[in-house]
Amino acid sequence: MSGLWVYICCGWVAFGGFVFGWDSSYINGVMSMPWFIKDYGHIVDHQSSSSYAVIDNVQYEISSVNRSLITSLLSLGTLVGALIGGFVCDWAGRRRTLSIGAAVYIVGVVLQISPIHIAGLIVGRIIAGFGVGLLSLVNPMYISEVAPPRIRGAAIGTYQLFITIGILTSQGCALGTESTLNASAYRIPIGLQFIWGFIIFAGGFIITESPRWYVKKELHTEALSALAKVRNLPPTDPSVVTEYEEIKSMHEYELSLGTPTYGELFRGTLAPRTWVGINVQMFQQLTGVNFIFYYGTAFFQSAGITKPYLITVATGVVNVFMTFPGIILVEKLGRRKFLLYGAAWMSLCQLIVGVVSITVRDKSGQNVLAGFTCLFIAGFASTWGPGGWVLIGELFPLKHRARGMSLATASNWWWNWVIAFVVPYITDAAYGNLQTKIAFIWFATSLIGCVWTFFFVPETRYHSLETLDEMFESGVKPWNTAKWVPSGADAKGGGYRPGDIGVVGHHGHGKGGMGGKEGKEVEHGEHEGEEEGSEKEKVSA
Repeated sequence: MSGLWVYICCGWVAFGGFVFGWDSSYINGVMSMPWFIKDYGHIVDHQSSSSYAVIDNVQYEISSVNRSLITSLLSLGTLVGALIGGFVCDWAGRRRTLSIGAAVYIVGVVLQISPIHIAGLIVGRIIAGFGVGLLSLVNPMYISEVAPPRIRGAAIGTYQLFITIGILTSQGCALGTESTLNASAYRIPIGLQFIWGFIIFAGGFIITESPRWYVKKELHTEALSALAKVRNLPPTDPSVVTEYEEIKSMHEYELSLGTPTYGELFRGTLAPRTWVGINVQMFQQLTGVNFIFYYGTAFFQSAGITKPYLITVATGVVNVFMTFPGIILVEKLGRRKFLLYGAAWMSLCQLIVGVVSITVRDKSGQNVLAGFTCLFIAGFASTWGPGGWVLIGELFPLKHRARGMSLATASNWWWNWVIAFVVPYITDAAYGNLQTKIAFIWFATSLIGCVWTFFFVPETRYHSLETLDEMFESGVKPWNTAKWVPSGADAKGGGYRPGDIGVVGHHGHGKGGMGGKEGKEVEHGEHEGEEEGSEKEKVSA
């Protein structure tokens, strides 16, 4: 049994999601604040942008170009941070990367709050984004490496929960300050980021380093000690020793294949895993959820809703509370069903929003639009929100984990940037004038994501990170992975059920070692009699 400490470590690291959520979302409310528009915009004689305000009979506006830059360049910084983060995580370790990312983030906040100049704000958001990019990589990586398999999905899901709490808290802060008639209206939401950054920075000096990173660096005494600490067991405990030996032997096998490179991620059995990681993060963004969190206030205004800030906060509340069932469902349903059901539901909601937005323009239509937007958010929060992060934390072997996860996370931030940058041009009246009809785009991308999930996403729940390597090497089709069991697994351990189909073969690490290719598919129930003596469940990570 794992003790309290592993929950503290994972929870502290998961709080990095709060930084992610706050920094991504606060700009949505801030850019609709009259005083922000006055300080960072320019005087106009008519409205052509969604960021528009009238103060003392003077009309101010932030142009679509500047709206796009202010919002999107955070994601450009996070993209670079995520790509470089793989090297930083392997060089500095998981917990020191946490502190490095927080320190960079704090520097970015200083630049955002110091000058009242749009260039300073943009540069500050790019630098803060670099820090967030590091954090968004190391957070799920650390949790996936430290949490035991039985709670790994839920633990990584907690990272998404903190993202939603950060979004909601920033929305509530904006709601509370937006009527303030001075610069405090927007400087408070920006300045509070110092607190969140410091909490994460301190965590890097307190939590236990990942035992898998110690193994990667051949610090075996430290690895065994760290594993024992997060499992709340003495280093001599058989389950700790077994888990440590499994991690060590798998890493030695991977090293025997040569030095890791990015090119290897796109060859052999690693290529499908890499593309699943990249594409699941792409489709997570193409659901359109961050359109709501970046531009939701302006979206609701364009739909004629009189209290857009209130509806925006409502989406944040739904986002937080529907993440709780998501943390449970990711283990109950498994990763595949979880994502399939979520994508189907979100596409339906977006179709209804799109149809209503062009056919019903009265109060009832506004209510339906707001309601189904909230139902869409509920679908995302309870499925694709946590599901995308859980899956990429489980796809890659230790040798390639930092690089593989950096590519997957970079995909998230690339598409995040594309959406943030492009949306003002396709929705504002001066350009594409799509306005609420953008929902049809999210309907199509969510539906495509549903089809893609069926054909490409494997089931990864219950297995240790090391036994997942065997599954991927076996060549089992994604739609059959829910029934796969590792060679030599007993019916009572590891979450496998009698009747499950597995590949039985040699589970060593020599030639063909992860090798399902040398084994054969059998009904797991045939071996129950041989395995009844195995009563003790192994603790694997």
